[in-house]
Amino acid sequence: MRTPAFGVALALTVASLTGPAQAHPPTTQVDVWVTTPDRAELLHERAPVSFHRGASERTTITVDPRTTYQTMDGFGASITDSSANVLYRLSPADREQTLRKLFDPRAGIGVSFLRQPVGSSDFTAAAEHYTYDDVPAGQTDFGLKHFTIAHDEQQVLPLLRRAKQLNPALKVMATPWSPPAWMKTGDSLVGGRLKDDPKVYDAYARYLVKFVQAYARAGVPVDFLSIQNEPQNRKPSAYPGTDLPVRQEAAVITALGPLLQKASPRTKILGYDHNWTTHPGDIASTPPGEDPETDYPYKLLQTSAAKWIAGTAYHCYSGDPSKQTELHNAFPSKGIWFTECSGSHGPNDTPPQIFRGTLTWHARTLMLGTTRNWAKSVVNWNIALDSTGGPHLGGCDTCTGLVTLQPDGSVSTDAEYYTIGHLSKFVKPGAVRIGSTSYGTTGWNGQLMSAAFRNPDGTTALLVHNENDEPRSFAVAVGDRSFEYELPGGSIATYTWGRTSADVPRELSVESATASVNGADAGLLVDADGSTVWQSKAAQAPGQWVQVDLGKAQTFRQVALDSGGNIGDHAHGQSVAVSNDGSSWRTVDDGTSNSQLTTIDLPPTRARYVRITQTGTAGNWWSLADVRLYR
Repeated sequence: MRTPAFGVALALTVASLTGPAQAHPPTTQVDVWVTTPDRAELLHERAPVSFHRGASERTTITVDPRTTYQTMDGFGASITDSSANVLYRLSPADREQTLRKLFDPRAGIGVSFLRQPVGSSDFTAAAEHYTYDDVPAGQTDFGLKHFTIAHDEQQVLPLLRRAKQLNPALKVMATPWSPPAWMKTGDSLVGGRLKDDPKVYDAYARYLVKFVQAYARAGVPVDFLSIQNEPQNRKPSAYPGTDLPVRQEAAVITALGPLLQKASPRTKILGYDHNWTTHPGDIASTPPGEDPETDYPYKLLQTSAAKWIAGTAYHCYSGDPSKQTELHNAFPSKGIWFTECSGSHGPNDTPPQIFRGTLTWHARTLMLGTTRNWAKSVVNWNIALDSTGGPHLGGCDTCTGLVTLQPDGSVSTDAEYYTIGHLSKFVKPGAVRIGSTSYGTTGWNGQLMSAAFRNPDGTTALLVHNENDEPRSFAVAVGDRSFEYELPGGSIATYTWGRTSADVPRELSVESATASVNGADAGLLVDADGSTVWQSKAAQAPGQWVQVDLGKAQTFRQVALDSGGNIGDHAHGQSVAVSNDGSSWRTVDDGTSNSQLTTIDLPPTRARYVRITQTGTAGNWWSLADVRLYR
């Protein structure tokens, strides 16, 4: 039995930026916010739409609240020393207005996660790089008698305290770019390694604990702490950095773990804090005879120090977010946090080019790519820079921030403000990512990408990005309810709704799949990834079949055949048969379809194997992104 298609007329209204809906009785209303790459709409609240009973002929994003993934900690950036300097160039009134745009959950985007440098990074306005325990060359301070965070009390900490006032749910992570120079080979903050000495490992651990305690006393408790920013960046460009091999990071964590647990039990230790894959330049700079440790996070989590490590932090500058899922599958009890990525641009790019390119890349790669690959946070780099991309001392000279101080004294909101805002304003700390079909890829295939979240108050937020440059029409389905929408090319939308009365079945796990044609790709039928598609690679013809194995006999009531973004490649006719032994088959449904998503309702049926056989004829291929069974 198939439910009929429907249409929904849409209207646009101009409305102010408001907060997400709160929990309320069952509703059909869906609130909509849109950002377009031409800046015609910037987190613009459009007219709401409504769920209706029935299905749609359009490409359908299926939201499954019964399937849950990671719990979210927050979304944001870093108030670097440079960002603080930029914000303090504003008048007190303009600074307050900018902070509200950033941190206020209702008047702004509600930034909920900040990653703070421990000491100097490349983004500092200071004349020289610094740590919190600097002594003259040739001297040491194992007693940490010279430790002080006085530098941060001037600008950084007042901003952090105000940010926490504006958003009490804000979480703070801390990351050092370098230990004090006296702890390192070469006696320099730029490059070198920690001295291979247990006394130094202990001193560095105590230094980090002292920092956490000082920040807590200053009113900014630290929720997460990593040991070294980009530990395989062996040749930083005139800014603090440290080559920290796995054995040294493990040694520091082994010393730090017990101390931190006693001094600040809330603070979780994160390992690695570097790219999805080891950057080629880091491999090339490996000292002769040493392992380049391209599997650094795996090796770290295999050490005895792993008992102190909550999980792994990642950056965006090499590789892709799928590496997060690979690590999650290897260490499912350890979390994944995404902690740094900066927008950048070419020297001759125009502002419209920079905005469009940054918005669309960050949308598919970070906003959706990282969260669909187990990230508990999405964090950009600088929260504020000036129009020259500074101030900075070494490092990146083409980086961009969430907001920019312009030469005329105004503050503009940039692409990262909106990619982070589409998350932080509507997905609250403690939200759980739930199932949603997604057909786009981080490498760009022109399809629709999505991620869905259930907030602690019971509301749902669905983020959708249209990768295509042309408008795309689609539907969103939750159980037996759905709505239709059209997004402009390259745009981002967040849809929010309260608890619905939709009848949501529970998806069954499937063990494997086979097919009569192109059997090599049959696994794509059951990989829960709408961007990977099994195709017949031949014209549709009667007798072609695909088959799934549940591993054991199970009872189900519904079969969903999802052709993904390949409109028209659905089976023009199909039959569904079931078996317990893979030899004797019983037909339970015959029918036709005219839509990308065909949902077949059955009486309660118990079987181990399900076979869908093509009964129609068409010149185009048969495509299936997923075959799903529900009970």
